Amino acid sequence: MTDTLHRVLRAKDPLTLAGVPSGFLPVLAADVARAAHGSSGGARAVLIASDEGAMRALADTVPLFAPEVEVLTLPAWDCLPYDRTSPALRVMAERLATLNALQARPKAPQLLIATENAATQRLLTPFRVRQLTSRIAEGARIDRNQLITQLNSLGYERVEAVAEHGEYAIRGSLIDLFPAGETHALRLDFFGDEIETLRRFDPSDQRSTDRAKAFTLMPASEALLDEESIKRFRSRYRETFGATATGDPLYEAISGGRRMSGMEHWLPLLEERLTTLFDHLGENDLILRDAGVDQAHAARRESIDDYYANRRKTMSGDAGSYRPLEPATLYLTEAEWTEAVASRPIHLTSQFPEPESERIVSFGVEPARDFAPERTQQANVYEAVAAHVGKLRKSGHKVVLASYTAGARERLSGLLHDHGLKSQKLVDNWQEALGSKTQPALMVLPLDHGFTAPDVAVLTEQDMLGDRLVRRRKKPKGAAAFLSELSALTPGDLVVHNDHGIGRYEGLTSIMVGKAPHDCVALEYSGGNKHYVPVENIDLLTRYGSESDGVALDRLGGEAWQRRKSRMKERIREIAGQLIKTAAMRATRPGAVIEADS
Repeated sequence: MTDTLHRVLRAKDPLTLAGVPSGFLPVLAADVARAAHGSSGGARAVLIASDEGAMRALADTVPLFAPEVEVLTLPAWDCLPYDRTSPALRVMAERLATLNALQARPKAPQLLIATENAATQRLLTPFRVRQLTSRIAEGARIDRNQLITQLNSLGYERVEAVAEHGEYAIRGSLIDLFPAGETHALRLDFFGDEIETLRRFDPSDQRSTDRAKAFTLMPASEALLDEESIKRFRSRYRETFGATATGDPLYEAISGGRRMSGMEHWLPLLEERLTTLFDHLGENDLILRDAGVDQAHAARRESIDDYYANRRKTMSGDAGSYRPLEPATLYLTEAEWTEAVASRPIHLTSQFPEPESERIVSFGVEPARDFAPERTQQANVYEAVAAHVGKLRKSGHKVVLASYTAGARERLSGLLHDHGLKSQKLVDNWQEALGSKTQPALMVLPLDHGFTAPDVAVLTEQDMLGDRLVRRRKKPKGAAAFLSELSALTPGDLVVHNDHGIGRYEGLTSIMVGKAPHDCVALEYSGGNKHYVPVENIDLLTRYGSESDGVALDRLGGEAWQRRKSRMKERIREIAGQLIKTAAMRATRPGAVIEADS
């Protein structure tokens, strides 16, 4: 362990970790996770990211630098504060799976990555998470009807066919279930009250794949409707909003044990108490926050107060009026966040170089060289990159050139070879790249920007080219094509959204955006959820090309559509490979020589 890391581990007050550009942050996070686990009795590292995109990028890249580090992610709810919609089941499933994992002491280096929104939101208590988690094994005896009741109280949604986390289906003696925290859906086959067989299955085709010995049943929702929670909600709702509020649809639904969209925003009335992320962490866990967290926190605080004020302004005594809870019941106050930063402590990373001091630790890493001047002057960027790589090699740096995909790596390799970088090596992982002592290494590493450390330098596609090295995309549809396609649709027709899947077209509507009307295409998805597509984004939509009878709508924000797209892409690659192989065999097969008649 370096002296710099040792100083961070021993710090009792918050430090600024200077000289940490964004590209180096995954490397630092991996090093901190290993150091924390090795020196603090199995402690974990925690990194608070400014937003969802930063969290996902870190979760994707940290394992490439350190495969032995277990990465947990804690996203925030994917809905607005004081919304009438609930967070997606897959989001709550991911959150609860992470909270459950935090209850056990890490057996290997572990890194928790949370967004700022998630870190400042109140959560179920550690005791409540443990209380609601159970282990179910093949051969176990459990009352089938009792299990169905338990699934309903844990927030699982009954459907015809299981497609996503948080869903279950009943088919005779079978119960199909996609538990939170599991990577595969499960099929429980009952013989009486005994689970005779337990199998995994693929939700895309509903076929069983292999046997499973046991699984962990966790809640699918953070808002749980057991008997005590319902009783607690009824009492607190009346106390908070008065006896006249008992006519609200929310009050009536929960009193009857029925779930209602958006009910999670009254979570403090359902639970005995809520806690913070920091109560789920160990005393020696090491916490960092990236450079954008403080600004994101200020914007989030302002957003929460604004939404709350607007809800309070429109609240009335009429049944069905939205009755918001105080922000402090759902989110950390400014004082609580400030105290957590100072007392835990939560160290701040900064990409800017600063001299060492009592509160500043310098890692001395610089951002990668930017080739914007060459691009502006329309000079040959690839020749400039080849020359820069040569300088780095002479100064003793190992050089890694990072691409987003294997195809982009191949194209970049060819372009650099044609412009002077003849000696290069294609590698499959970071360890192999560091082992390339005589040649620059090219690898698939989805970093936006690289870095230059004392011993290694990483250059990415964006550093070199200003953007990803991608093939030209199709031009978006023009206004004429938009009018033509829209006129061919009638309300009730099925359409396919590129990101969200199959939805039902409801017509063209106008909604207010920034106090001005904006034309949008209205789509309905499973569960009655609505999605409005601005007319300028019509290229994201295509008409469903088959018979629509019996076609199920996708869930907005769900996983099933992305899973089907992924499977189709794999199938296309498989077919393409077979076609290439066939073409190659034809090209290399000797043809029959037919001699001319004499």
